[in-house]
Amino acid sequence: MAEIRVLESGDLFAGTNEIMIRHDGVIYRLKITRQGKLILNK
Repeated sequence: MAEIRVLESGDLFAGTNEIMIRHDGVIYRLKITRQGKLILNK
């Protein structure tokens, strides 16, 4: 079984509060809220 990678959110967001992720040709938006939680939208 392959080891699961752990990514730091700070490395992904690099000073912003929103990033786009492409999965199977569809763009998803991952956002950090004011409360510090993550929201993923299609």
